[in-house]
Amino acid sequence: MNFGVDTVKPVVVAIDLHRGHLDPAVATMPLTPEKSREVIEANRRFFDRCRAADIPIVHLLTYYRSVDEIRSNPFWRTRAEDPSATRKHVLKHNLWDGAGVQVMPELLEDGDWIVNTKRRYDCFMGSDLEFTLRKNGFNTLLITGVNTNSCVLATTVAACVRDYAAVVIEECVDTIDGPTAHAAALECVRTAFGWVMSGEQAVEAVASASRVA
Repeated sequence: MNFGVDTVKPVVVAIDLHRGHLDPAVATMPLTPEKSREVIEANRRFFDRCRAADIPIVHLLTYYRSVDEIRSNPFWRTRAEDPSATRKHVLKHNLWDGAGVQVMPELLEDGDWIVNTKRRYDCFMGSDLEFTLRKNGFNTLLITGVNTNSCVLATTVAACVRDYAAVVIEECVDTIDGPTAHAAALECVRTAFGWVMSGEQAVEAVASASRVA
C-alpha cells in the first residue's frame, strides 16, 4: 500500500470518543444508544489491534471553559436557537465541569495520549495536536471518532492540507446527523482528502508499507 510518504509512521487520532457523545446518561449531543455501543466496540477492537502493533493512540477531547467560547461561533449560536436541530444543545456541550469531558473508559489505556485543547471541529485549530504529531515524527493519521460529517471531516481535510496521509477508519466513525450525512462525508474524504478503510485493512496496509520500506 502506497500512502505517499517516504516512511510510514502511523498514529491513531481518535476524535471526541467521550461521554458527551457516547454515554446516554450524560451526553449532550448523543448518538443513539445502539450506535454508541457500536462505535465504542468498533474503536475498542481497532485500538487493541493498534496497541498490539505499537501504533500510538492520541485522543482528541473537546473541552470548553465557558458558554461564551462556544457561542462565539455564529452558526453554532443559531443551532442553539433551533429546537429541531440535532445540535440544539451545543451551548451545553462539553463544558469543563461537565461529565461529558471524559474519554469513554473502555477506550482509554495507560500509554494513550490526550489532547484536550480542542475547541472547534478542526482538531488542529487552537490545539497542540500538530506539535504532538510533528515532534514525534508521525505522518500517517488513522482517524476515528464522532461526528463523521463535522469533526472527522474537518480534521481529515486539515490533515490533508498539512501534507499528512489521512486514513478514516470506516467502522470507527459515525454521526448524530444520520446515515446520509455519514455516507456523504466518507465519500468526500475518499474523493479528495484521504483513504477510507476498515481497521483491519488500515493496520495491514501500514504494516505492509513498513515492510516495503
